[in-house]
Amino acid sequence: MAAEHVDVLIVGAGLSGIGAASHLRERLPGKSFVILEGRGAIGGTWDLFRYPGVRSDSDMFTLGYAHKPWTAPKSIADGDSIRDYIREAAAESGVDRHVRFHHRVVSAEWSTPDARWTVTAERSDTGEVAVFTAGFLFACTGYYRYEHGYTPEFPGVDDYRGTLVHPQLWPEDLDWTGKKVVVIGSGATAVTLVPSMAGAAEHVTMLQRSPSYVLTLGSRDPIADFARKWLPAKVAYPVIRWKNVLMATAFYQLSKRRPAFVKNLLRKDAARRLPADFDLDTHFKPRYDPWDQRVCFVPDGDLFRALRKGNASVVTDRIETFTETGLRLESGAELEADVVVTATGLDVLMLGGMTVSVDGEKVDPADTVAYKGMMLGGVPNAALAVGYTNASWTLKIDLVSEYVCRLLKHMDAKGVRIVTPKTPAASVGRVPFLDLQAGYVQRAAATLPQQAEVAPWRLRQNYPADVRTLRYGPVDDAVEFSR
Repeated sequence: MAAEHVDVLIVGAGLSGIGAASHLRERLPGKSFVILEGRGAIGGTWDLFRYPGVRSDSDMFTLGYAHKPWTAPKSIADGDSIRDYIREAAAESGVDRHVRFHHRVVSAEWSTPDARWTVTAERSDTGEVAVFTAGFLFACTGYYRYEHGYTPEFPGVDDYRGTLVHPQLWPEDLDWTGKKVVVIGSGATAVTLVPSMAGAAEHVTMLQRSPSYVLTLGSRDPIADFARKWLPAKVAYPVIRWKNVLMATAFYQLSKRRPAFVKNLLRKDAARRLPADFDLDTHFKPRYDPWDQRVCFVPDGDLFRALRKGNASVVTDRIETFTETGLRLESGAELEADVVVTATGLDVLMLGGMTVSVDGEKVDPADTVAYKGMMLGGVPNAALAVGYTNASWTLKIDLVSEYVCRLLKHMDAKGVRIVTPKTPAASVGRVPFLDLQAGYVQRAAATLPQQAEVAPWRLRQNYPADVRTLRYGPVDDAVEFSR
C-alpha cells in the first residue's frame, strides 16, 4: 500500500491537536502536516462529552488558545460554546482542511535508517487501512480512553431495573423529568450534573464515598469585562490571561504550602452558601489536602444553590449493592432511583492506545522517562501533548507546541534529521508523570511514563516556570542529534 508522506503527523483533532497544528502552520509554514482523527468531528473531549451542563472546569481566558482570544461573555463556558470555539479556530487557521476523519491510529513504527515514522490507521468509515510516513510524530490524544469511561464493578447491578448511564456515553433521548436521580461520584462531572439535572428531576442525590473540595467561581469575570471594555483587544486578552494564570498559580502554591489555611477558606465559602444545619463536615470535608486532587469549581455556586433549595442532596456513604429499584448502602439506608449516573471517572490511556516501536522494539510508556514532560527518553522525533492537572490544559499545550516548532527549526538550521532524548541514569530518582492522588491517576500509575527528579527530566506543574523552560530555554540539552 502506498504511504502518504508528511513532515509532521498529528494524532487527534481536539483542543490539543488543533492548537498544535495552528502553531505549526504559523511558525513553520513550509512544513507539510496531516491530522488523523479517529472520530468524525473536530473537538475531542468537547465533541465527545454531551452530558447535561458539561462545561469548562477552568476559565476560558486560559483554556482558550493564546493566538485566538476568547470573546464570549462567560469565562466558565458550556461545552457547546467550547466546541464551536475549537472548530472556529481550526477554520480560521485553515488547519481543518488537513484533518482526516475516521482515521484511528493503531501503530507507529520508527526506522532509524529511514529517519521516519510509519503510521498505520484503521478507517472506521470504510474499513480500509491507511498508511502514512512522517519525519515527526506529535501525539495530541489526551490521556483517557474515548470508547468508555471507568465504572467499578457494583454488586447487584444486573438486578437494577432503572436506567444506568455513564456521563461519557450520554444517551441523547434520556429524559429525567420528574424522576429520582442518583449521581455516583464527587468530582468535576458529578458537581456539574447535579445542579443541571435538579431543575427537571423530582430529586437528585449526589452519592459520594468521600467528599471533594468545592469552590465557587463567577461564571463571568468582572475584571475581564472591564479590561475588554477599556483596553484594545490585543492588550486586554494577554492581560486577562496572565492575571488568571498568576491567581491560579498563587492559589495552588498557597494550597501546597499552607493547606490548613486553604482548607479553612474553602470550608467557610461552602458554609456561607449552605443552610446553617447542613452537615458540612460529613459532606464537604475531604480527607486529603487541597490539590492532592483537583479542586472542583462550580460557577456562581450552582451546586450549593441546588442543595439549598432542596432540589438536590448529598449522601456520603458506600454502596453495598444495587437493588431492583435503586441502591442499598453500607449504612443500611436505601436510595430509590429511576436513573443512576455513574460519574466515576476516566479510563486513562496514553497515546490514544496506539502501539509504538523503535527499530522493531516495542516501547512501553511505563518503561520510559519523560523529557520536559513532552518527549519520551529513547524515542526519536516524537512529542506528546499533556496539559496541566492544576491549571488550564491549553496553557501547557501552547508551550509544548511552541517548543516543538522551535525544535524543528533548530534541526533544520543544523541540518539534522533525528533528535532523541537521552534517558537519565538509573541512579537519578524517579517521580510520577502526573502528580495527583485522584483515583483515575492512581489506577493507571503503572502504565504511565515517569519523570526524573532533575531538569530537564522534571517539569513541574507551574506555568510561569515552564514559560522559561519551554519558550526560552535551550532545545539541545540532554538530547542527541543525528543526520
